[in-house]
Amino acid sequence: MLKDQNKNANNQIDMEIKILGSGCSKCKTLEKITREVVEQNGIEATIIKVEDIMEIMKYGIMTTPALVVNEKVEIKGRVPSSDEIKQILTR
Repeated sequence: MLKDQNKNANNQIDMEIKILGSGCSKCKTLEKITREVVEQNGIEATIIKVEDIMEIMKYGIMTTPALVVNEKVEIKGRVPSSDEIKQILTR
């Protein structure tokens, strides 16, 4: 379930997922797959698309796309499989 707020009904902080990328096809693919995984698995998360190069550079990312979960860079420079994203988001 996608949320617009960072707290769920139990006042717990939801997962924050950031997709870092300039808008290239790989970045769009990562965003699409991530959104599908979140929806299909009922994961409580806020998904944010970050396209500002200065913001991306704050994460030390030199090649996009990148997947950031709760401010931790999990994947960079490639598009992972949906299974790999699911493993990251459900651990």
